[in-house]
Amino acid sequence: MEIDIKEQVENPLLNRTEIHFDCIYQGEATPKILDVKNRLVAQLNVDKNLLVVDKVKPSFGEGRADGYAKLYDSEEKLVEIEKQHVLGKNKEAEKEESEEEEE
Repeated sequence: MEIDIKEQVENPLLNRTEIHFDCIYQGEATPKILDVKNRLVAQLNVDKNLLVVDKVKPSFGEGRADGYAKLYDSEEKLVEIEKQHVLGKNKEAEKEESEEEEE
């Protein structure tokens, strides 16, 4: 899986950077949000707790997806602004990872 960042837009009003990216996964299944989040964290060299992957929308039959993520300046702003279901998607993925490590 490759991630190609198309655009990074600073949003000072909401204390975040909005990231639009392409996810290329030719011949593989659509990647999970956690996989995309981990790859973005490594590529951008940022704190895992400040990045939220909002959506990964696959293109039919192409092996690629359009994605949208938000990088916040602080965890307080992230919790204050972000919707609960988006936070839930990102946190549930982290719980799955910790359960796998215990086994």
